Amino acid sequence: MIVINMKYPLTNDFKKIVLENIPLIDVRAPIEYQKGAFLNSFNSPILNDEERHIIGICYKEKGNEEATKLGYRLVSGKTKEDRLKSWIELINSNPSTALYCFRGGSRSRIAQEWITEALNKEIYRLEGGYKAFRNYLINSLAKENQNYNPIVLTGFTGSGKTIVLRKIKNSIDLEGIANHRGSSFGAHANPQPTQINFENNLAYALIKCIEQDFKHIVFEDEGKNIGKNFIPQDFFDYFHSGDIVFLEASLEKRIENTLKEYVIDSQTEYINKFGMELGLNEWFNYIYSSMDRVKKKLGGDKFKVVLNELNLAYNNQLSTNSIDTHKNWIEIFLKEYYDPLYKYSLENNKDKIIFRGNALEVNEFLEDLR
Repeated sequence: MIVINMKYPLTNDFKKIVLENIPLIDVRAPIEYQKGAFLNSFNSPILNDEERHIIGICYKEKGNEEATKLGYRLVSGKTKEDRLKSWIELINSNPSTALYCFRGGSRSRIAQEWITEALNKEIYRLEGGYKAFRNYLINSLAKENQNYNPIVLTGFTGSGKTIVLRKIKNSIDLEGIANHRGSSFGAHANPQPTQINFENNLAYALIKCIEQDFKHIVFEDEGKNIGKNFIPQDFFDYFHSGDIVFLEASLEKRIENTLKEYVIDSQTEYINKFGMELGLNEWFNYIYSSMDRVKKKLGGDKFKVVLNELNLAYNNQLSTNSIDTHKNWIEIFLKEYYDPLYKYSLENNKDKIIFRGNALEVNEFLEDLR
């Protein structure tokens, strides 16, 4: 930690912020925050988007001094009172809160001064602001900072890899962080994080896991992209260099797992978001569009068969409220599309497999590796 002027202290103890989940007030404009921020951060800007734009023009035309004066004029009176009140409410709810702007400059310094004067207590701001903390997080994903042995958990689609992974303490749930199931049908009803937020959140999870001094950290077998999020190349290469554990499951079990995840749970998400009728319709459109994207790889004739089974299952569900017929198109898709892809991948990596077993056996093996 660095402290400059005890009244207005700075901190660069970013590791502590991560490990202790310290809340952060982000005083940047909303447009900046939406592009990327940090876990446990709250956007309570000192300048809104329009004010930031106006001051930016003034800075270019008249320089920093005039831009600063304009900023004080724009954020004064009732406007200043309202923004200060918002910060104070956040700090009173979370006394350990720190604050930041983009580079740790004027915006967070002025906010810090106003808060300190109002509360008569210290509040830390991040030295170097968002940029410095972001650099720290990205650096934590670099290959040279990985001091554990990675294990890749793999298995055919529907084998329940994510279920096993989430029971293991020494694991990183990449799909959970990306809010995506990692397959062609992997989208959730709610959107994925921005790429910046995905990287920041991944770094948070990794730093916390490494701090527990595990000898091995387990990752699910993922491609470079999880939906629209992509895993940083350096980090991707490192965790894929690890040994492989293969999760075995019968076709029947895989169909059941897929039915629950991609039909039951997924429909529930869409219904919760859009209501019953519209939610089911949105779910069907999402499944159909996902199928359409892999039409060429599946083949036209097989695509027609799968699509017909999907339509039959959906119409049957609407009329009888039964989901069992969804198993028909799921089975075809697993056998005709996903299994050939996995078999090809496994053939290329069979020498790296150190263990095979069912969910219970794999869980016990991975627990022992910690």
